[in-house]
Amino acid sequence: MVMMSSYQPQSQELKIGVMQPVKRSLLSLMRVQIAIVIVIQLLGIYLPLLVALPVTMLRWDSAWIPLIYETVVWSSVAAVFGFVLMRQLTIYPGKHSVSYILPCLLFSYSSVAFIMFLLRTDYSRYVIVASFLTVSVWLHIEYRLREHHFLPLLAIIPNGNQRRITDIAAARWILLENPSIQLHGVEGVVADLSAHMGKSWERFIAKCVLAGIPVHDVKSVMESLTGRVDIEYLSENSFGSVLPSSIYLRMQRALDVVLAIILLPTFAVIIVIAALAIKLESAGPAFFTQPRMGFRARVFTIYKLRSMRMDVATGKDFTEENDPRITKVGRFIRKYRIDELPQIVNILKGEMSWIGPRPESLRLADWYANDIPFYIYRHAVRPGLSGWAQVMQGNVAEVDAATVKLQFDFYYIKHFSPWLDLLIVLKTIQTMLSGFGSR
Repeated sequence: MVMMSSYQPQSQELKIGVMQPVKRSLLSLMRVQIAIVIVIQLLGIYLPLLVALPVTMLRWDSAWIPLIYETVVWSSVAAVFGFVLMRQLTIYPGKHSVSYILPCLLFSYSSVAFIMFLLRTDYSRYVIVASFLTVSVWLHIEYRLREHHFLPLLAIIPNGNQRRITDIAAARWILLENPSIQLHGVEGVVADLSAHMGKSWERFIAKCVLAGIPVHDVKSVMESLTGRVDIEYLSENSFGSVLPSSIYLRMQRALDVVLAIILLPTFAVIIVIAALAIKLESAGPAFFTQPRMGFRARVFTIYKLRSMRMDVATGKDFTEENDPRITKVGRFIRKYRIDELPQIVNILKGEMSWIGPRPESLRLADWYANDIPFYIYRHAVRPGLSGWAQVMQGNVAEVDAATVKLQFDFYYIKHFSPWLDLLIVLKTIQTMLSGFGSR
């Protein structure tokens, strides 16, 4: 925390006109972006009509005009809903945010179409399709430009723990040399607020605040840009802000049960086919069970499809690249996460969730707990079929990599929300299609 009590304001030193920050209200910016989305979709709907005006006048009578206007209103609602959903997902770290545009727009337009169906509202298919295509193209252009040309510019105060932050490519960095430097066009100042800094830097921070330039702690900036909570400097008191929302824990549980009931018939067919393939390829049971550490450190039995041979033993609790124990069928079902599908039973029993930190075997959990500080705190939420660490890092076993995995788990617990779960679902679909992180 910065001690400001020793700072005595002096009019000569508080001439903050030398500061020229980029003053942008996030709420105002979002309103402007929503207005642009609406205008763009209107242009995409009406410009083709104007170009083809002679033809449209022959085919459409005056009765179609109210229908078009009404559909434009509904399509505008869908466009804004899809845009807001995109904004909610892209506040979290992670590359390829542009790949979430189509899923978000499909969800928003499908939801609006379903509401129109329930209300028995007539609509113009041309308007819906034109709006969807126009907004989709525009958002792709906007996000591509933003990701490649509009990275935030952050200034760094050279005190305390700023190591590694300039290696993060999600922002542009300026290292400040002295407190008398003039800032031009920066969107924030980064400092280690827990470290000692001289009075001159304290005055500099005060001038930044009065000039409207936000000052961020280096740990919070690294967390927001990497999606990890650094555990190196955590204390027991730090976990007051890491505890997950009890309200969403109950909401997540209800969603887990509903989704499990809906998907159970489809999962059952896939599980049966995979189990037959496993039995045909190698001797042994089709299913694998193992005690795992679960919610609030309670032990439970996890269910998986067997992906390894029963006649090969190495004594290891984790798999390696090209592990000789893995069968051909096993390699396929592990790549596309089919071996995890029987855990729908664990979800129905309340032992797991669809989204959460992956449950570890008891030996690995004990090993990590002995070598990694605060490891046990990851059990504050239900373990999941997929999780933030899995989609960001993949499967790991070594302690060093497990420490990074724990940082991802803490980020998930700290930002525990339906928006983050939805983002993990979308990234999980990408992971399943690409086979990222499988062993």
